[in-house]
Amino acid sequence: MMNPSPEKPDSPSSFFIWSAMISVYMVWGSTYLAIRFAVQTMPPFLMAGVRFLIAGSVLYLVRRAMGDPRPSWKEWRSASVIGIFLLVGGNGGVVWAEQWVASGVAALLVGTAPLWMILIDMLHPDGRRPNRWAILGVGLGFIGIVILIDPFQSVSSKENIDPAGAGVLVLASLLWSIGSLYSRQAKLPPSPLLGTGMEMLAGGLGLLLLGIMTGELGRVSLLSISRSSWLGWLYLVVFGSWIGFTAYTWLLRSAPTPLVSTYAYVNPIVAVLLGYFLAEEILTFRILVAALMVVGSVALISITHQRSLSSKRRRNMGE
Repeated sequence: MMNPSPEKPDSPSSFFIWSAMISVYMVWGSTYLAIRFAVQTMPPFLMAGVRFLIAGSVLYLVRRAMGDPRPSWKEWRSASVIGIFLLVGGNGGVVWAEQWVASGVAALLVGTAPLWMILIDMLHPDGRRPNRWAILGVGLGFIGIVILIDPFQSVSSKENIDPAGAGVLVLASLLWSIGSLYSRQAKLPPSPLLGTGMEMLAGGLGLLLLGIMTGELGRVSLLSISRSSWLGWLYLVVFGSWIGFTAYTWLLRSAPTPLVSTYAYVNPIVAVLLGYFLAEEILTFRILVAALMVVGSVALISITHQRSLSSKRRRNMGE
């Protein structure tokens, strides 16, 4: 937790940092349930595409009006690649799968992104080699995935998770990880919010095209969209895309990285609990065990990574 410093009078207070953290915990954890309500009567790809086009347009125009310079072609290219991987591949997989998979289960499977990032980084020629604790975390997480999906269908049909939906969610998590790793070295605008708006525009356009290609235009009927779907979609635009992203990008610059990274293993817990209490999603002992293993693995990887970075900084300072 960052405390105000006499040398830095403009440092944010603990109150503002924790207010932003709680908003990220609750908003991003609740978007899975909002998606479930939205896709009940809305075509998933078109729903997500319009959401990101609107949210991205507002972010982009506001930042340009506030003086951010016009992005270069290279910045647009990088933002487009990130938007395709994160929003079309990642979020697109989530909105499609949540037509059949409970929101809490979807959050748990998407929450495995750090496991994929470790594996991808490990396989890359210039990637970092994980230590034994990170490897243990990866193994624990994938065992949790197997228990959650239950590919051998060893439980009653009531507890079964749609295999196609689960597979798409795992793929979505992988694509999100690839996009996240690419974004580390990508050429992007100095303004995080401008870059986020560009990524949303690219991803939203990609989702819109995907919806058209899959025939979703023929399924659109504004009169048949339920009130809960409209509210879910509006929540995704306002809270998920604007408030959640704004709080997160502010935290990246204002709060300690280890604290900010805790959202990765808090969000799935929030999603599971909201799904159970607000949408009567099934919550069995098997799902609880799998959730503890997945969340625990992500927490172990995150803590190990931060300790590794701290040790490296101390060694560099001593040289």
